[in-house]
Amino acid sequence: MKILQHWRLRPAVLWYLVLLFLSAVAGVLVHMIPSAAGEKEAQKLPLAHVADIPLPGRTTRLDYESYDPARHLLFIAHLGDGEVIVFDAGASRVIARIADVASVHGVLAIPELSRVYASATGTDEIVAIDEATLKIVARMPGGHYPDGMAYAPEMHKLYVSDETGNTETVIDVRNNQRVATIPLGGEVGNTQYDPQSHHIFVNVQTHNELVEIDPTSDRIVARLKLEGADHNHGLLIDSRDGLAFIACQGNDRLLVFDMGTRRVVQSFSIGGDPDVLAFDPAPGTLYVAGEAGVVSMFSVKGANVAKTGEGHLGPNAHVVAVDPTTHHSYFPLKDVDGRPALRIMSAQ
Repeated sequence: MKILQHWRLRPAVLWYLVLLFLSAVAGVLVHMIPSAAGEKEAQKLPLAHVADIPLPGRTTRLDYESYDPARHLLFIAHLGDGEVIVFDAGASRVIARIADVASVHGVLAIPELSRVYASATGTDEIVAIDEATLKIVARMPGGHYPDGMAYAPEMHKLYVSDETGNTETVIDVRNNQRVATIPLGGEVGNTQYDPQSHHIFVNVQTHNELVEIDPTSDRIVARLKLEGADHNHGLLIDSRDGLAFIACQGNDRLLVFDMGTRRVVQSFSIGGDPDVLAFDPAPGTLYVAGEAGVVSMFSVKGANVAKTGEGHLGPNAHVVAVDPTTHHSYFPLKDVDGRPALRIMSAQ
């Protein structure tokens, strides 16, 4: 009772404490709202969070990744640190860091060769890595700005996008020698191999074209205008369904290209500045990851393509790879709580 009487004598103090309490509550709410909003946005994706695995190195840009399902190894280009990170998906841990791959952009695992190729853009080289030893075994010239890569197995050739050099570099993987340079006439986006036609397809992003190359002659056999394209950068070919998926950075659109009729048949709005695409063949799930951190997902059933989800997955989540056995998707993020991390998601 004496305590209450004591406080009645000091109403100003009481009001001050009430205001402090309300300010504290407001501060907590303000802090929590972004987190809750982020969780709500993530729920727009049909994905469940599995884990964030810390990655070595600095909080610098991470670029392409490539998965070898036989060895359960994921190869991640740590562009800013100039190294390839090797992640064992079965053990959920990093097992190696392959250094001296300056400003590494592209990385491509070729399981039948037990080899990985990486584009060292800092030295304009293509680097060959032995999968058994995880050591560099060869270096070869890669043009002026080597980036994405594709492999044509019948001709034993690696095709490398030379983005600002406006060419395609061709490597014979039997001797790791450059055997051709194909002028494309514009800035080069991603390169992909089509198992149906046995041809290579390349985005020429400053002309909104898809260029078709015959690996037997290393000659351009078609230049295909892409209706609705604007800076077509990302590319993925789903040969089973006879479709190519083209991510355009200029207008944030995904184009669905019919490989039979050679024309665009659908167009979708996607997250900002789309970059890398990945496909999980069994469920027919397409992932498109963008620089804005937004991931767009699509169901692909034959000619039927439909968007199934879209949401913010993480800061700068512009790269994705998928394990076709576990259906886990892997997103390397350059800065999660002050360090790089590999965000692993599971399809629901």
